[in-house]
Amino acid sequence: MFKATVIVRKRPKILDPQGKAVEQGAKHLGFTNVLKTRIGKFIEFFVDTTDEEAANIEVKQYCEKLLVNPNIEDFEYTIEVVE
Repeated sequence: MFKATVIVRKRPKILDPQGKAVEQGAKHLGFTNVLKTRIGKFIEFFVDTTDEEAANIEVKQYCEKLLVNPNIEDFEYTIEVVE
């Protein structure tokens, strides 16, 4: 079995209104050095196989078909063996 960890981020040229709102809130709290805040997604799940290549294929397809909007987001993932 493998544990997959996926990080999804908006592409750099895509506006991030949630990041801007958080950054403005930070400034109101006195965090004046915080810049360029971007908000993304962190996703963990397990893939029930012993074949690492099959796990990689499944994770990539899961991301591309369901977890990520390919028009505005990029993703990266890692997998690790768990017992």
